[in-house]
Amino acid sequence: MTDRPARELADFLRSRRDRLQPADVDLPAGTRRRTRGLRREEVAHLAAISTTYYTFLEQGRDVRPSRQVLNALGHALRLAPTELAHLHRLAHGAPSGAPVAAPETLAPAVAALVDRLDPYPTYVTGRCFDVLAANRAARALWTDWRARPPEERNIVWWTLAAPEARTTLVDWEFEARSALARFRIAADRNPGDPDFTALVQRLRTDSAEADRWWPEHDVHALGSGKKRLSHPKLGVLDLEHVVLQVADTPDHKLVTFTTHPTTLTAIAALPDTH
Repeated sequence: MTDRPARELADFLRSRRDRLQPADVDLPAGTRRRTRGLRREEVAHLAAISTTYYTFLEQGRDVRPSRQVLNALGHALRLAPTELAHLHRLAHGAPSGAPVAAPETLAPAVAALVDRLDPYPTYVTGRCFDVLAANRAARALWTDWRARPPEERNIVWWTLAAPEARTTLVDWEFEARSALARFRIAADRNPGDPDFTALVQRLRTDSAEADRWWPEHDVHALGSGKKRLSHPKLGVLDLEHVVLQVADTPDHKLVTFTTHPTTLTAIAALPDTH
């Protein structure tokens, strides 16, 4: 491992150790605990490895843990599946033979589908979460992506750095943390990619929260869910969404929302501006 991945692996292990208490892993609390979470020796014991070896990992030493050791650490630290996958990528990098990223050209048929889905708010994101297409309803509820500078047509950047996102997204901190955690998984899969590296730097420069949260190594899988938006004319809207992968270009994700029919009627009446 190079120095940087070793440091990131060390940071991730420490962050997950700090989150656990002895009771979480069926260990006695003991007395005179100065450690915020578990002790290093406790994690090493749970993973059946030496304390010295685990300490080397947390110190960012140039060691390469086996997949069996990583799985044992994942069990010891109670990692979720997405977190365990993140741990493996930090230790061993992206799988060999990973396909080259597809060009960021949206198929015309997909763009047409996005428009046809109006008044259901729908947009498509690319491999770095740039918004490649958004229909009238999505532009009316989020922002007019077409009017923004090209570098701001990114759903992660907009969520974390655009001032209006804090009022548009009712649960802003949850949405911002989730967006950053989903982006990290994509960044994991593209180590060394200059587009991802540049966007990480921009996020950490433009958003104090992104700069503070990035070292925490939160990872969330992309999937369906619910979202609450605030609109100046319609008030608070409760939406449900699904995420669909474009088969011909897997990095392209179509996100479409639904809500109560009465709300859809109101969305349909909105002009094509935010």
